[in-house]
Amino acid sequence: MIENTFCHVQGIGIKTEQQLWSAAIGDWESFSRCAQPPLSATKIKAITAEIECSRDALAACSPEYFHCRLKPAQHWRMFREFRHKVAYLDIETTGLGFMDTITTIALYDGCGIRYYVSGDNLDRFIEDIFDYKLLVTYNGKSFDVPFIENFFKTPLPHAHIDLRHLLNGLGYRGGLKRCEHQFGLSRDALDGVDGYFAVLLWQEYMATRNCRALETLLAYNIEDVVNLEYLMHRAYNLKVCETPFADNLTLDVPVRPPVPFSADTALVEKLRRRMMASSYY
Repeated sequence: MIENTFCHVQGIGIKTEQQLWSAAIGDWESFSRCAQPPLSATKIKAITAEIECSRDALAACSPEYFHCRLKPAQHWRMFREFRHKVAYLDIETTGLGFMDTITTIALYDGCGIRYYVSGDNLDRFIEDIFDYKLLVTYNGKSFDVPFIENFFKTPLPHAHIDLRHLLNGLGYRGGLKRCEHQFGLSRDALDGVDGYFAVLLWQEYMATRNCRALETLLAYNIEDVVNLEYLMHRAYNLKVCETPFADNLTLDVPVRPPVPFSADTALVEKLRRRMMASSYY
């Protein structure tokens, strides 16, 4: 979709881009071949110069270039070309405050799952995340990425698609779990488990060293990232269907991979009862 994009050019908006598409100038190549695009000389000059820079950025696998030039509502356009350098990312923490810390991080790249645990291998995350060029999160621009940057004292300069805003623009509102349900995804034993419950699972693990508490937390955390892949593909296809290029640019939605951990349903139920009793009193 990037090569069909003109709205990243300074001074070119969505209306001008649609004007080009309507004139059968659907991509950079057709613009370059067109003897007289239906635009002013100033706009033709701007687009011509930008196409050369954009081709170089695409060849160099640099989604950051387009991330800086596209408005946030158009960041989804980066996905098709750079999806092989994507990291689907989600963190769990001890809470939402400034003094809270990261407990686990899950990362999925469409091929393999990586996970990081406080007190074990959490420090490896910063080294690993720079294997990727594009991040996909849910609410990560507001929470996950700033939290990571503050925790590790390291900036993450990656291009970033935040599915919260993309899905909201498509009419899918609410948290990640609610969006999953709207797309027909079920978490089975983990249905109803949320971020606060993840805090309880970590507290249980720290208090008892029960490995099943940690495995349940990791199962929950990893479900987030494998579901992000599914939702990203669905959202991208829905956006492409708003353009003239749906027949050529839609993507097959991948099969969700198996999660390497399972939830301890008895433990989940025990913590749920404890949480309900606490709220009652």
